[in-house]
Formats: sequence, structure tokens, C-alpha cells
Amino acid sequence: MEFPKFLLGDNTDYPTAIFIVHTHYPRFIINLENDEVEWFEDFSKEDEKELETEAETLIKEATAFYDREVARYEE
Repeated sequence: MEFPKFLLGDNTDYPTAIFIVHTHYPRFIINLENDEVEWFEDFSKEDEKELETEAETLIKEATAFYDREVARYEE
């Protein structure tokens, strides 16, 4: 099964949180309420430097995805 790059999620246990799930490598969930990121991957010290740069881009993409989805609901 192929998943989209981003998924929008919520949970009634966290009523004010909105989660974006990034399904491609490196996989993560970001909580847009507090910008907390949980990575599903284990990274080596060598990977961490590259990840810092890539993470910023991916988080911007996740936020843009959320904005696009919300705009579609409002149409």
C-alpha cells in the first residue's frame, strides 16, 4: 500500500493538538500545537548534521500541507 507523504491526524485525548504524520523517510509526527517532533527513525551522529537541514524543510512542508488542507475544508 502506498501512503501520501503527509497525513493529518487528531486524537480526542489531545483535543487542542493537531498532528501531521510524515510517512516517508525520515518518518516523524509533528504536533502543530507546540511544534514538538517525534522521529520514528534512529539516526547516527553522521546523519544528524544532514537531518538538521532536511528537518527544517520537512517541517515547513508539513505546515504548508496543513494550511492547504484547512483551506480545502473551508471552500
